[in-house]
Amino acid sequence: MRTEAIDVGERFGEEYAGTYVFQEISWARRSRIIQKYTKYHPISGQIIKSDFVAIQAETVWASLKEQPPHKPVSLEKLLSEEDGIPIGLGELFSQIANKLNNVGLEETRFLSEQSEDRNQVQQLQSSESAKNLGGPPKTLEGNRRRKSRGSS
Repeated sequence: MRTEAIDVGERFGEEYAGTYVFQEISWARRSRIIQKYTKYHPISGQIIKSDFVAIQAETVWASLKEQPPHKPVSLEKLLSEEDGIPIGLGELFSQIANKLNNVGLEETRFLSEQSEDRNQVQQLQSSESAKNLGGPPKTLEGNRRRKSRGSS
């Protein structure tokens, strides 16, 4: 399996300085990581929810084979929104892990779109619910008349 070592100076802080070694992970490991953070519809098999950040963090963690002796990176730190690693360092680690594991732009785009779609659907559903609380439902024809009057 392919490996890549990177020496990180102090550009992300003294705490992260040192050498990191990444190694390609197996297909089975990558598949299990994706399954762990993806929920599928039981009948259609379509993706209901996918946590792209967690998939990426766990892929980086699985690929990380060596780090400086004081162990500045952990899975918890990769996943943390409060005390996580610096953005630039996370992006660097992601690029290396993705390159080693042949995660192409297409897969990255697919996974991130699934997360974005889920957020948009949730926002749409909650805004529609809020609209429906304020009185009788509006008909499609009534909406068309209002739109056509405003545009003429």
